[in-house]
Amino acid sequence: MKVTMIKGKPYIEVNERIKHFRSNHDGQIITSIISNENGVCIFKAEIIIDGVVMATGHAYEKEGSSFINKTSYIENCETSAVGRALGIFGIGIDASIASAEEVGNAIKQQKKAPESDFQKKMKGWAQNESDIYWRVLGEFGFKTAGQVPRIQEDKILKKMSDSLQQRVDKNE
Repeated sequence: MKVTMIKGKPYIEVNERIKHFRSNHDGQIITSIISNENGVCIFKAEIIIDGVVMATGHAYEKEGSSFINKTSYIENCETSAVGRALGIFGIGIDASIASAEEVGNAIKQQKKAPESDFQKKMKGWAQNESDIYWRVLGEFGFKTAGQVPRIQEDKILKKMSDSLQQRVDKNE
């Protein structure tokens, strides 16, 4: 399979994964759109052999989030889901499950992603209460605020607020 290098790491493109699957397996790749609302598309792809789902991949794309997504975010989403499903199935994963296209898109998104409210709040904590910032992140197993999944943001902010309140109460 053809390899594409991105930032010095090898990735296999989705078309190469599909060709490999078609050449080596008697199965199906079934895709379905899970959601397409407000310019956000979610796809699911399944790898099926002998009627059994062998692997599933999901993808999320936002309309206009990249050059290709300005006109083809739905198609790009489907392709990404297929690439992930084939990667989970074991095709083209010597270096990563992510496809070359997926990594390239993620790099573009990181470059232009605006700072979230959580990131802004965390900067304030890091500047004003760095000991609490580092201790609480460490308690949750993170080294930076950028690693924190959205689902844990509120828990971390609450823990930081509680820690600061304990410090204030202790000093009164």
